[in-house]
Amino acid sequence: MTVDTKPPSVTLAQGQVVGTQLRDSFPQTVDAFLGVPYALPPVGDRRFRPALKVSHSLDIIDASKYGHAAPGKALLSGGPKLVQSEDCLTANIFRPAGNNNAGKLPVAVYFHGGAFNRGSAAMHHSASMVAWSEKPFVAVSFGYRIGALGFLPSTLSQKEGLLNLGLRDQVHLLQWVKENIAEFGGDPDKVTLFGLSAGAHSIGHHILNYDEHKSPLFHRAIIESGAPTSRAVRPYNAKVHEDQFADFLQEVGCPADLPEAEIFPFLRSLPSLTVTNAQTAVFDKYNPSLRWAFQPVIDGDIISRKPLEAWESKLWNKVPIMTGFNGNEGTMYVDKQMSHASQFREFWQNLLPELSSSDLDTIENLYPDPAVYFSSPYVETREGEALGLQYKRIEAAYGHYAYVAPVRQTAQFASSQGAPVYLYNWALPRTVVGRANHGDNMYYETYNSDITGISESQKELSGTLHAYLTSFITTGDPNAVSGRYGQRPKWESFQPLDPKIMIFGEGNNELIGGDIAPPAKCVADNWARKETQFWWSKVPISQLA
Repeated sequence: MTVDTKPPSVTLAQGQVVGTQLRDSFPQTVDAFLGVPYALPPVGDRRFRPALKVSHSLDIIDASKYGHAAPGKALLSGGPKLVQSEDCLTANIFRPAGNNNAGKLPVAVYFHGGAFNRGSAAMHHSASMVAWSEKPFVAVSFGYRIGALGFLPSTLSQKEGLLNLGLRDQVHLLQWVKENIAEFGGDPDKVTLFGLSAGAHSIGHHILNYDEHKSPLFHRAIIESGAPTSRAVRPYNAKVHEDQFADFLQEVGCPADLPEAEIFPFLRSLPSLTVTNAQTAVFDKYNPSLRWAFQPVIDGDIISRKPLEAWESKLWNKVPIMTGFNGNEGTMYVDKQMSHASQFREFWQNLLPELSSSDLDTIENLYPDPAVYFSSPYVETREGEALGLQYKRIEAAYGHYAYVAPVRQTAQFASSQGAPVYLYNWALPRTVVGRANHGDNMYYETYNSDITGISESQKELSGTLHAYLTSFITTGDPNAVSGRYGQRPKWESFQPLDPKIMIFGEGNNELIGGDIAPPAKCVADNWARKETQFWWSKVPISQLA
């Protein structure tokens, strides 16, 4: 809901930015500056090129509504529905209205998720998160190029200097924040990056992108269900990437005999719909195997080397980190009808062909077959659901591989090298099948009315998570700000020899017809230790060509 008062205005070198005000059910009005360009539109001849700075201008910029979403797969749920367009490099800035701390408020920059192939900044209720925070801060969300337009790795892309354009957009945005956020009341020297899934993977790569001659553009990080060692981060010329590049060229109708030097000019000449339809077709082709197309790659620049080597070098941007995972990270990705043990083994053979026969045996032993071992924790007990016998097993194994183990690897490396780390596990089951699904925590961290209106229990859980995160954003310590629910369990930092983890929502089965429980508890981290150790040992094969 907007407030019909004199709209807030900020003068930047690129023009006068005139925003709007949001009230909704907030305890305070929020100034919102929506759809502010942070780079020139990457359209026409600027398609498949690094972002360029916005020119100086005396123009008035209407910042009363969100800009376009980057072209990609169907947008994820949450927030207003946006029109997709290649003209997508815009930022949204939210601040408490009437705050006079010019240039002094902490800043949080939100990186949206979506597998680098979908999603938008509007998915996140950033205004609500700002409005309900006990201590004031400025929030920024933004769009960046996704799919083939943002991530089209190949040998030719490397020759043209066009790798990881989406990650470069993110760096460009952070530079824009450093130069401009003071005009919105934010402190460019107190910037927290936070984001989910692909957004979290991105933040991990920026943390590892160390340059001893440059100060980092951020000072804290909240990394939700993601890590720089998540999934496969391969060299730009890995076979799977070259195959996907060839498939993309075929889908757009690129002539097979076109000289190499003319391929990207040809791609820039195509209608936008041709490009986006092609990227959707290629993504869909590889999606069943989860060998996703259009992902970040080792480029010798932003991802200068294998992420594991970057951690081991001890040369990275050592900032305080909050990171964590959800209890059922794999539930939306794997086949719910998987029924045979052979399918379980074939899944891993297809996803990671470099696994040895012994590795596959180990995976089968770590996740006992419910058809053979009736005491297996993966025996399906949910009645009335058409779930395959192997679903619970593959969901757990994939969730551990793709999210849980990499997140805990970040905690292990960062804490052992001197950075403060706070680890969490989101355990609240929202649905019978999805359980504590990938991304569920995003809806709770903003303290928005869609969640707080469900029940007092869900409101308390949301308020508790919101207080920890906004305390970390504004002070660097999740315990420093009391929040709206007063006393909370102390969130102890993760220590390699005495690891602690904050668990949210465990035992609260209200949304699936069960009992409620306290919102959070801090305990020893013993969750899936054997499985984690195994997946850590397999990270190197996910970084091979």
